[in-house]
Amino acid sequence: MPVYLDHNATTPILPEVVDAMLPYLREHFGNPSSGHVYGRRAQGAVARARGQVAALLGCDDDEVIFTSGGTEANNLAIRGVVEARSDRRHVVTTAIEHPATERPCAWLERHGTRVTRIGVDVDGRARVEEARTAIDAATALVTVMHSNNETGVLQPIADFAELAHAVGAILHTDAAQSAGKVALNVHKPGVDLLSVAGHKLYAPKGVGALYVRRGTPMVPLVLGAGHERGLRPGTENVAAIVGLGVACEIAGRDMEAVAARVAALRDELWQRLETAVPGMKLNGHRTLRLPNTLNVRFPRASGNAILAGAPAVAASTGSACHAGGESASAVILAMGIAAEDAVGSIRLTLGRGTTAADIVVAADALVQSWRSALRS
Repeated sequence: MPVYLDHNATTPILPEVVDAMLPYLREHFGNPSSGHVYGRRAQGAVARARGQVAALLGCDDDEVIFTSGGTEANNLAIRGVVEARSDRRHVVTTAIEHPATERPCAWLERHGTRVTRIGVDVDGRARVEEARTAIDAATALVTVMHSNNETGVLQPIADFAELAHAVGAILHTDAAQSAGKVALNVHKPGVDLLSVAGHKLYAPKGVGALYVRRGTPMVPLVLGAGHERGLRPGTENVAAIVGLGVACEIAGRDMEAVAARVAALRDELWQRLETAVPGMKLNGHRTLRLPNTLNVRFPRASGNAILAGAPAVAASTGSACHAGGESASAVILAMGIAAEDAVGSIRLTLGRGTTAADIVVAADALVQSWRSALRS
């Protein structure tokens, strides 16, 4: 099997997570809304998981809403707040958001909401001074990702939160890539809403969470019964929620050690590539980024061609949601990189299972493929 360096696309489920889920796929099948012992057992499992997610985020249990993933969490946060605040028809976001944020913003724009997209600097960080001008008394919501899914660059969330709150706006951040990789405490940057995606932190696909600060105005997007504080109706996916809870607990327990080990391997990979490839560039800030993420720009060759010639490496040229085309990544272009240079970009994202031997294999394979691409 190839070396897997696409952990920002998805992660394998941890064995401990699978073990925790199995009883709720087999014998503990009750509906959490039922009053009998089967339902109470399921309800207790959901409550435990809610506490585990809350512990990772530094919030209260009842501020965690379970969803089907990060995309639903983002949609609920963005559209739910704007619909609840009909007196304000302005949203501020950035030019580098994931489609799970950009598309809800574009939908609102088509339906009469003014949307301002803040640019980023050469390091891939959103421009705070530009936001200072854009955020005004008409702004209902400011939505800025915590870290970029392609470059891993950490965004100045605390600055955006301060600007938003100064005019009475609400701050949402998509932390799908950050949760479980770097420390998160919703009170430190002062966020009102924060999205989590289970499959990015070794939990199953199809489950996520939204932190909703108590008192935040919001309406549900889907109508039904009163589950999840009335914000997300539908019988809970108990097994997946249990898995998300355990994954969050594990992440909080050993985050610092895992981050340090993975960052060292990431830096070793960068050093090997930079040494072997003249003209190799790093996309994004050198230090203010996720410990597992390395986005590099190979000169005079396309990232797709390099990966096609390196079957020993499983990686991507950007977000998995953008894969399949030869056009340059919009995120890299937004940083001011010329299109002919940006197409040489490859995203290499490490995980808990990445080893030192993997780094050697991956670096050698990518370098050889790049050299072959230059000759062809």
